[in-house]
Amino acid sequence: MEIMVSIICPIYNEERFIDACIRSVLAQDFPKENWELLLVDGGSTDRTRALIEPYLERYANIRLLNNDHRTAPYAMNIGIRAAKGEYICRIDAHSTFPTNYVSTLLRYISELPDATNVGGVCQTLPANDSRKAQAISIACSHPLGVGNSTFRTATIDKPTEADTVPFGFWHRSLFDEIGFFDEELTRNQDDEFNARTIQHGGHIYLVPGICTTYYARDTIAKTGRMFYQYGLFKPLVNKKINHPATIRQFVPLLFVLGIIIGLPLAFVHSVLGILYICGISLYLLAVIGIGIKYRNLYLPLVFATIHFCYGWGYLCGIGKLLFKRPFNVETNR
Repeated sequence: MEIMVSIICPIYNEERFIDACIRSVLAQDFPKENWELLLVDGGSTDRTRALIEPYLERYANIRLLNNDHRTAPYAMNIGIRAAKGEYICRIDAHSTFPTNYVSTLLRYISELPDATNVGGVCQTLPANDSRKAQAISIACSHPLGVGNSTFRTATIDKPTEADTVPFGFWHRSLFDEIGFFDEELTRNQDDEFNARTIQHGGHIYLVPGICTTYYARDTIAKTGRMFYQYGLFKPLVNKKINHPATIRQFVPLLFVLGIIIGLPLAFVHSVLGILYICGISLYLLAVIGIGIKYRNLYLPLVFATIHFCYGWGYLCGIGKLLFKRPFNVETNR
């Protein structure tokens, strides 16, 4: 019996990346008659759709679907419902994939007896050759920037159980068992889905043998907006799953609270003032030291942007929960 894999890619204004992404899918060593690529577009206003058209004309197993809601969870659910395959493989248009990507993930999810979701490590590259873009890519794959996020910072030689993996590879039946992606979560819908998977007895594995290439945002402003949204939706995810997904998510929140609360306290007592100055000084020494190590003085600004925006977003998310405010925001990729 032949196995069919449905590869789903949410897209929105991806003219810079979509061609390389599709070409990496076409280069898979998995037989073309055994996979389909579903591109789910959230109303792109650039040349994304025009760049896709030639592929649609040439390849019957590539389809373009419309997503009126624009965001990723809607795109994934539209794709899953339209999928013909018995396996679902999520990809990102900002990424390119090694030729053995689909075949390796299929092998591991078939061989590991308790595997529910599998994925490989992810290498973050700069969106362009500018020093700012290089700094963003370094910060987004450095432990100081993303904590102990294993798939971004580790090298593995055997399947390793994890709380999340990039993108995802599942049996289609899983979505019938535990439900689809939560469409309220503009960001972090994968965290919630992975936590729900584990709550239902599933196991997530980071597997060796493949490395995805992911292109980071090209400006510090876009990076800050993205991490703000990651932080913003974390409290809502925690509420939905009834516990924090990870411990590392609290570090930026404590960083922001330390800055906000620590400053007035520093004027209350000299000891508190010394502690506040020491804390700020240690942080500056750390980020400046990494900037010097990589010979990129944009790095301190990028680290500070990531930490502050994520922490501030988390604080705003808590406020939205407390005051029952809506969470929906545009991703503005």
